[in-house]
Amino acid sequence: MEFRWTERNVEHVGEHGIEPAEAEILIRSARTSQWEYRGDRKWLVRGRGLGGRFLQVIFVISEDGAIIVIHARPMSDAEKRRYRRRGK
Repeated sequence: MEFRWTERNVEHVGEHGIEPAEAEILIRSARTSQWEYRGDRKWLVRGRGLGGRFLQVIFVISEDGAIIVIHARPMSDAEKRRYRRRGK
């Protein structure tokens, strides 16, 4: 799985306290069945990042197959509750 990072998306996820490696770990560890298609070529993955914190990451897959993370942030308390109820 190849990831493509630019200065812009590194800065954007950093604004939410997420390091690129943590977003990559979440995507790599999620089963593709856990990927939720959000339309407009965007995919959403929710799960636990480093230290067990709950994150959500949105990414697109480029034409050459590289994953480009466009957004990542910690989940809100309400999102964590929904995630836990779903048993994922």
